[in-house]
Amino acid sequence: MSDLRNARACTTALRDDTVPDVKAMVLAAGLGTRLRPLTYELPKPMVPVVDRPVMAHIVDLLKSQGITDVIANLHYFPDTIRDYFGDEITYRYEPELLGTAGGVRNCRDFFGDEPFLVISGDALTDLDVGALRATHDRLGGVATLTVKQVPDTREFGVVITDENDRILGFQEKPAPEEAKSDLGNCGIYLFSPEIFDYYPEADPVDWAFDIFPTLLANDIPFHIHRANDEYWNDVGSLAELKAGTFDALTGELALPAIEGAGPEAVIVGEGSSIDAAEDVKGPVFIGSDVTIGEGVRLTGPVVIGDRAVIGEGAMIRDSIVLPGTVVEPGSIVIGATLGRAGIIAAMTPRHSPTPAS
Repeated sequence: MSDLRNARACTTALRDDTVPDVKAMVLAAGLGTRLRPLTYELPKPMVPVVDRPVMAHIVDLLKSQGITDVIANLHYFPDTIRDYFGDEITYRYEPELLGTAGGVRNCRDFFGDEPFLVISGDALTDLDVGALRATHDRLGGVATLTVKQVPDTREFGVVITDENDRILGFQEKPAPEEAKSDLGNCGIYLFSPEIFDYYPEADPVDWAFDIFPTLLANDIPFHIHRANDEYWNDVGSLAELKAGTFDALTGELALPAIEGAGPEAVIVGEGSSIDAAEDVKGPVFIGSDVTIGEGVRLTGPVVIGDRAVIGEGAMIRDSIVLPGTVVEPGSIVIGATLGRAGIIAAMTPRHSPTPAS
């Protein structure tokens, strides 16, 4: 795994990370029902992955590639997202949900006359946006959909293409024996402004049910971008959240924010200490201002969020302890995602509000 990570790091260092003239939209209005009970308290894009919300990793990835004009549509817990990011990004609130494509049309004035990126707010990825833009420019068409080969088509919407990567159709979570493709739709798109010519008049509007079928019915060319050498996980369920978190910790996913990740890494945040612990075996990530009691044993992969308290003699293995969580002394925690109310309040803030004058 370390060889794979080193190869990715080298590739990242060699590529030109500046993507010219691309603005981006993060789809952040969804409810995230498959992540309940976490999403009873916070919107899906704000679910923590290692040291920050998944949406913060998206914004950091875009920034690292020179994309700083970012807008997000909001609906569910909108103030949670605004308070965290402040004026780092632009917002467009939807009193009623407009659909995955309707929310994008509502931001049409933001994009201007150049191709623009749309990315799901739960996409955990190290995608090279410049390569996506190059594919879009090379193939033409009004849309380019990022896809990745998937091991089990039953978990994904798949995209059917011809030999020139033009999209011919879709299947929604087909059984493997019925699948006409193994290319999963990543929910990361690059659109030319002409895409808005193919919208119906009224909202809500959905990519899968409205826009893409209209393109196919009218023989309008649109294509795929293959991201088979890059990481993608939609963090859409508790199992995927856990997998994505541990992939970031071990370095399988290269995130700009996670320094020192690796299969045996032990990363300790500011204001935290493992001096009192009896045994710590990586990979382990401990956030900021975490209290680790005497005799604690941590057997990785383990991620402990900001301001968590791990009581004396507790033993934790293969688990995520969310920010602000108290693990009682003597607890044994195995294969769990453990949390309590107040997750966002316990996270190290990204945006500090300006004090009132």
